Amino acid sequence: MAKNAVYAQSGGVTAVINASACGVIETARRHGDKIGTVYAGRNGIIGALTEELIDTSAESDAAIAALRHTPSGAFGSCRFKLKDLETSKREYDRLIEVFKAHDIGYFFYNGGGDSADTCFKVSQLSEKTGYPVQAIHVPKTIDNDLPITDTCPGFGSVAKYVAISTREASYDVRSMSKTSTKVMVIEVMGRHAGWIAAAGALAADAENDIPVLILFPEIKFDQEKFLAEVKAKVDKYDYCTVIVSEGAKNPDGKFLAEQGTTDAFGHAQLGGAAPVVADMVRKALGYKFHWAVADYLQRSARHIASGTDVAQAYAVGQAAVELALKGENSVMPTIVRASDHPYKWEIGHAPLSKVANVEKFMPREFISADGFGITEACRTYLSPLIQGEDYPPYHNGLPRYVTLKNQLVAKRLPEFKL
Repeated sequence: MAKNAVYAQSGGVTAVINASACGVIETARRHGDKIGTVYAGRNGIIGALTEELIDTSAESDAAIAALRHTPSGAFGSCRFKLKDLETSKREYDRLIEVFKAHDIGYFFYNGGGDSADTCFKVSQLSEKTGYPVQAIHVPKTIDNDLPITDTCPGFGSVAKYVAISTREASYDVRSMSKTSTKVMVIEVMGRHAGWIAAAGALAADAENDIPVLILFPEIKFDQEKFLAEVKAKVDKYDYCTVIVSEGAKNPDGKFLAEQGTTDAFGHAQLGGAAPVVADMVRKALGYKFHWAVADYLQRSARHIASGTDVAQAYAVGQAAVELALKGENSVMPTIVRASDHPYKWEIGHAPLSKVANVEKFMPREFISADGFGITEACRTYLSPLIQGEDYPPYHNGLPRYVTLKNQLVAKRLPEFKL
């Protein structure tokens, strides 16, 4: 008999996470003889725990298809991390209760590294409790820091946004540099890995001689060396653009942007590296500057999403269901690069035991010798990921996105307090 499924979104959302949701739901609908109703957790794993399950069968095929071009998390996301099976036994026991109450045999968790860890633990519940559930992790993270997979859905679109914004902002500063701004500082996301910051370097190419300096989390920040580089660029070009990752660190290991607070996962709360760097430039060199923090704009910009990224996001959602139907458990679909020239990719999969709690950093050979730029090898890696445009439909000059009904099913269990 067909078992039902739960799909949930976790962590920071992206421009294409809904494309993965679309891939999961459309594929499940094509296999109605094996998968019954796909429920979506309202606000991620929290919805599964509190039995707030959205009935996606209430949505039309057209509405589900529209998820492919709609940014953010259609069902709501969360930052809520389940600990080990013993420490969080109450929560895991509750998940089994909910799964039993709604005849759920499949769990698809769409998120990054912390979500992979949670999904891995859920996958172990079958062995621990005897209740059969297949847990498949659907990769997503703009940070591009999941291991094994060549890239992470969500990253390519952020990389495209950052590369475009860097080029456009640099053109602006260049036109004003004679009598006004000489240094533009743009802060991008990336806590421990500098993949997003690296994308800013794509703004410069053979046809666009733009002076760009990158501050990576992987390279220890040297203030004296950095200021000398800024001065050299301004002396040559009359301006320069600095891309600083939010995860850039001082020599003592403290984040430039650290606020002294933590988020729900226990990570240091970041934000504010751009004004810190800009103030350094002002005090030491006296240049007029502007700074900007891309923040949520970089991860929600579906209007200029990468066509490659959209296709890959959908493909991993589709593959997650297909892997489950083949009997797989505790795995994650991966993107495998088959060729650079021409760029070709295919879908593989990896065991969650090798994905959970592992971060992928920028390799040193992708960062220029001076620590402020990228190498040709990095450009070869990044360039295909931002290729192609997949514009959403427009209405009255604005993108037309879908808002689902998100109709909840009736609860069958006692209330659960988080």
